Amino acid sequence: MPMNAFAGVLKKSARHAVLSAPIAVAGLMAVSAPATAESVLKIVPHADLRNVDPIWTTAYITRNHGYLVFDTLFALDENLEVQPQMAAGHDVSEDGLTYTITLRDGLTFHDGSSVTAEDVVASLKRWGARDGMGQKLMRVTASLEAADDKTVVLTLAEPYGLVLQSLGKISSNVPFIMPKRLAETDPNAQVEEIIGSGPFKFVADEWQPGNQVVYEKFDEYVPREEPASYAAGGKVANVDRVEWRYIPDAATASQALLAGEVDYYEQPAVDLLPMIQSDSSIKVETVDPLGTQGVIRFNFKYPPFDNKQARQAALWAVQQADYMYSIMGDPAYFEEFCGAYFMCGGPYETDIGSEALREKDIEKAKALLAESGYDGREVLILDPTDIPVAHGQSLVTAQALREIGMNVKLVAMDWATMTSRRAVREAPEEGGWNIFPTWWLAADQLNPVTNISVAASGDNAWFGWPENQKIEDLRNAFAKETDAAKQMEIIEELQAELYDFVPYIPTGQYYQPTAFRDNVSGVLEAPVPFFWNISVE
Repeated sequence: MPMNAFAGVLKKSARHAVLSAPIAVAGLMAVSAPATAESVLKIVPHADLRNVDPIWTTAYITRNHGYLVFDTLFALDENLEVQPQMAAGHDVSEDGLTYTITLRDGLTFHDGSSVTAEDVVASLKRWGARDGMGQKLMRVTASLEAADDKTVVLTLAEPYGLVLQSLGKISSNVPFIMPKRLAETDPNAQVEEIIGSGPFKFVADEWQPGNQVVYEKFDEYVPREEPASYAAGGKVANVDRVEWRYIPDAATASQALLAGEVDYYEQPAVDLLPMIQSDSSIKVETVDPLGTQGVIRFNFKYPPFDNKQARQAALWAVQQADYMYSIMGDPAYFEEFCGAYFMCGGPYETDIGSEALREKDIEKAKALLAESGYDGREVLILDPTDIPVAHGQSLVTAQALREIGMNVKLVAMDWATMTSRRAVREAPEEGGWNIFPTWWLAADQLNPVTNISVAASGDNAWFGWPENQKIEDLRNAFAKETDAAKQMEIIEELQAELYDFVPYIPTGQYYQPTAFRDNVSGVLEAPVPFFWNISVE
């Protein structure tokens, strides 16, 4: 499936189109004046950074950190087309089975070593062991080798239509390139050092979990000459330092922005926007034009949600409007209803099977719960109270499950703790969990391969570890199908199975605003917050 099949198909609602008019500075040319002495961009990120290895975790805060420090072989641009990034270019054999990729000149790691093809090979293999899309690519890979210092050769065992789309994946897990000595770390363990070749260096000595993260401009980084466009093009560091200042309380973070103590607030609470917008020196923009999908995730390894009827009961007990009004409040920032597992406005939108989310039927939910054999055991819902979007989903879910007779316990914690606990495979009473809330960008959810939360490969699946061979067969069939009409047929069959199996509950599609002061310019419109291209006066 060519990536440009996505271009232009994501349609925004009329109200969203008003909210997210293109930012005038987006797409600024890569050529830029040098940063002024000790220019600092101060940011309130959406969460605390605790885990710094972006291959080990899918947490967006770690992905954002990864984009500052690491670079990628290919990257996605604003037309949703894959462009070379660290690659100078590539060739494909006539039979479509061999991809020969040449690295561009000037690639240097932060430790002073040159980036080589061996670093790329080791990095891609580690990513391919963790990421859902990477796993599928590796299953059809016969060999991945360094032909010389600047040449990577990927040979497929069979034709596969998503090679470049996989290598240019824009969001979690991103196939970041790191030195071979680090990339050879066990994929199930975190790397012990953060060394990349990106536009900024991670300042480990100034990292204070729960307080701040600091990055410094990497003077040896050579940006591409093209204009910055999503994750592609010239990544020009226009500031000397980027400082993340973690402020878990939304009101306090808003006051810091109003007072000029910080320049950029990644995810302000919607109910505080009127106060923020009362200051004419602050801009509020929806910089992600594609939107976000809320998610309630189940643990399939333990009761009660190892039983399909229990998951179906939860599905019939909730409705999207309750979630959206709780976490976003203002209807201008969300779709009234979206029953598509692969995003509304995307090329694979369908509402097949979504009746439960629209209709909500408490009596049917109670009957399904009884059929499941639920024995009254305590259901643990992880509740990251420092993230309004996640916290709201936990509260709505807890209330709905209590209404149908479940014994629910909310376990309060911060987001960073939750992203570690969700990896725990032990039983809920032994430090595990039953449900956790999260969200995925549209860029991660657009099709069955990028959407790793529909993957159902058991212990190799994303947190929750569902297993369903029919789902996996359909995902594989989609990846290999090149006919658009047949792809859509697969999507419809797959979504019907997903709503029956319920790997997660899609809680709605919304558009998260971002706020920044008027001394900030160069903010890129993109589904991921990128901090290159930005200048601070």
